[in-house]
Amino acid sequence: MFSLDGQIALVTGGSQGIGRATALVLARCGADVAVMARSLDKCEAVADEVRAEGRRAMAVKGNMGAAAEIKAAVEKVSSELGQIGVLVNNAAITRDGLMLRMKREDWDDVINTNLTGVFLMTQAVLPMMTKARRGRIINLTSVVAQSGNVGQVNYIAAKSGVVGFTKAVAREYASRNITVNAVAPGFIETPLTAALNDAARNAMLEQIPLKRPGTDLDVAHAVAFLASNEAGYITGQVINVNGGMYM
Repeated sequence: MFSLDGQIALVTGGSQGIGRATALVLARCGADVAVMARSLDKCEAVADEVRAEGRRAMAVKGNMGAAAEIKAAVEKVSSELGQIGVLVNNAAITRDGLMLRMKREDWDDVINTNLTGVFLMTQAVLPMMTKARRGRIINLTSVVAQSGNVGQVNYIAAKSGVVGFTKAVAREYASRNITVNAVAPGFIETPLTAALNDAARNAMLEQIPLKRPGTDLDVAHAVAFLASNEAGYITGQVINVNGGMYM
């Protein structure tokens, strides 16, 4: 495991799936972890798991589409746990539908949560990272941001925007020793993918050279690496965790 001793990490969308796994892996690497999501009860459960790893933890409720909630969450974490040194922008939603049938509110909801929320959260933590002259920001994008996919124009627009956002912020803050990278998962076993029927699942597996879906831990370990000192010379990059699904 990489050492994150002394680091305070904030993981958005941390109540389940990749977010939960990331929170636990960061804790095992030595970080104290704040878990943020819309469901405080689920966040509390993950925070308890972090504490079971011997680290400090807290749960914060927040909607990534609400600037005031993001600001309040960051202030609460920094006052109770300490200055945030690792930010994992993982929270995301889907509102799938074909382009011509997509409702404007489905477009707006996805863009607000998956892209604007990343902007607002990053903007909220950058001052403390700048002051410390050290920071790690890891944004979760997706394989479909590179390959495209039917019925996800809103989601893909947002996740492609996250890639561009990552590169722009990486250039702006490199001189402050703040690295900004993205992780692009492929077909990962999560509660969302568990709803797929056998035909859809088998079709997906046919596209993966490694012939298996990924796990939430596959993604979490990539995030932990990017959060570590060992990744200090990596910035503005997209790390693909997709079993070769897109090369």
